[in-house]
Amino acid sequence: MDYIELTMPRPADDEQVDILIAGLADFGFESFAEEENNVLAYVPEKEFDKDKLGAFAAGSGLFKMGDASVKRIADRNWNEVWESDYPSVWITGRCYVRAPFHDPAPEAEFDILISPKMAFGTAHHETTWLMIEKLLETDVKDRRVLDMGCGTGVLAILAFMKKAKYVTAIDNDERAYRSTRENAGLNGAPGMDVRFGDTSALKPEDKFELILANINKNILLHDMAQYAETLMPNGRILLSGFYTNDLDDIKTEAKKCGLVFVESAGKNKWVTAVFVKQ
Repeated sequence: MDYIELTMPRPADDEQVDILIAGLADFGFESFAEEENNVLAYVPEKEFDKDKLGAFAAGSGLFKMGDASVKRIADRNWNEVWESDYPSVWITGRCYVRAPFHDPAPEAEFDILISPKMAFGTAHHETTWLMIEKLLETDVKDRRVLDMGCGTGVLAILAFMKKAKYVTAIDNDERAYRSTRENAGLNGAPGMDVRFGDTSALKPEDKFELILANINKNILLHDMAQYAETLMPNGRILLSGFYTNDLDDIKTEAKKCGLVFVESAGKNKWVTAVFVKQ
């Protein structure tokens, strides 16, 4: 598949960068890279709509089409581009997340293979890093785990490697769904329960002792009650995908749903929060 690389001047404010990336994602852009002065975005060529992009640029005021450049990247070059932009990642010296073209790390306690399909969750973003860090600290052995908004499936795969009894991974993006299924196979977990959809994919009989949800503030607030319903008493939920200044809103909604705040951790402006159901 051929891709379009869009290069835009980087907004001065980090929050505007996040708004820009979120907006482009709505137009089919799948992966992003930040440079000192530019933001690079990638979209399958067949999904690229220059007119819609121009309307977004004009409406948002985040960049001008005249300042942006568009380049076609042939499919045969994509892995090379992905490799140069996304090196392997170590988290707390225990978990090593890499692509098939990276050398393995025999010293890693958890060596996770992620195929470069551009789904969210390659451990380069702060929220994925924070979730992995917290999951490494969490006892999941013989527990039932749900990874909601699984992206590449990296969190679900780590839970599987940590001897979870049962792991379910759900995402409403078809590319992410396919990516998680492929990555589960690469990591020796072909039988992982991977579902396409949102919370509507949850079954009445589904009950979990740990829920992982790295999505965004609005979806977390909207779906909090459903998370709480499927979480077993004394079960824990790890949430991320929102900014530090959004934590109070997350706490308030969680409390309404019977979830008690335990702790939080931050990286740059992002945060991960832990709650328990009593």
